[in-house]
Amino acid sequence: MKARVIAFYLPQFHEIPENDEWWGEGFTEWTSVKNAKPLFKGHVQPKVPGELGYYNLLDPMVREKQAELARATGIEGFCYWHYWFGNGKQLLERPFDEVLQSGSPDYPFCLGWANHSWKFEDWTKYKTERTRVLIEQTYPGDEDIIAHFNKVLPAFKDKRYITVDGKPLFLIWSPVNLPDPGHFMSIWNRLAVENGLLGVHFVGLQGGPVKNYRRTLDLGFDAMCWENFYSAEMRVSWLKTYLFTKLQRICESRLLLKKYQYRDIIAHYFSEVDALENVYPTIVANFDRSPRGANKAIIYYGSTPALFKEHLEQAIECIKNKQEQHRILFLRSWNEWGEGNYVEPDAEFGTQYLDVMKECLSK
Repeated sequence: MKARVIAFYLPQFHEIPENDEWWGEGFTEWTSVKNAKPLFKGHVQPKVPGELGYYNLLDPMVREKQAELARATGIEGFCYWHYWFGNGKQLLERPFDEVLQSGSPDYPFCLGWANHSWKFEDWTKYKTERTRVLIEQTYPGDEDIIAHFNKVLPAFKDKRYITVDGKPLFLIWSPVNLPDPGHFMSIWNRLAVENGLLGVHFVGLQGGPVKNYRRTLDLGFDAMCWENFYSAEMRVSWLKTYLFTKLQRICESRLLLKKYQYRDIIAHYFSEVDALENVYPTIVANFDRSPRGANKAIIYYGSTPALFKEHLEQAIECIKNKQEQHRILFLRSWNEWGEGNYVEPDAEFGTQYLDVMKECLSK
């Protein structure tokens, strides 16, 4: 059985004028990573990259090395986060545009539309101005829907683009944020057929209580990328999760640090939903958002390559009876260093997380 592991890929590791304006000259994801502090005994921060170093994604040699590592591991391809805020406004598009235009690296990819506004609170531990919107996600109408499709069409037609059932896979971060998901998807499917494609394989990202798993599928999506974080946290400690959520709504809570043992999270991560044909589970090597959120972050601690191996074996078991094209696992993530979910080599474990993946995926 071949598992199709697709890794989320963050393009935040290069400078852009907007980040210079909002956070200071030279800001990238590495800024937050380098400034992280340990918050309790045994909390390993800051995380330090391994052989790739504090890279700049505008360097094509870095992108080649990333693809080389991922390919050797057995990861099928990268899902690049793609930002389209409406009326043609994009951010962080250069790394993927250069990959597309240059044809290098020759490594599979797809796109995930991160359709959310950027807010001050997303990138800081402070309450001051936390609701200030830096750039708003908008949905201007059909003309913008068509312009958006035309922007991604060259990627869809690229031989490297990842397909499911012959259709290019396009993931949407927040399906419920779309004003009319069915209308959006019908326009894109029509345009795809007109341009020689079979259509688009739409995948909606969703988390939350297991009982609500059908929310995205009921909107008409072909499949759902199921994030089990919340449901796993609730099963580990519903009281901690409930209290933290309530306190966060009231104040900048520092009374309750929302931390969980990684071994406890993975013991409660998967459910019967993950075995469904049109559900694509996520896998996570670690999660620690403290570089961005400090005390108000969610933190999984105690992750090791051996525990990640257990987690990955459980995930493969969930998908083993699905059709070959649908045996998809989304890895969160390849390089989300500011949220502590990455598998790139680091100073603590080197390539051990990649080695574990290679062992499991080669069986």
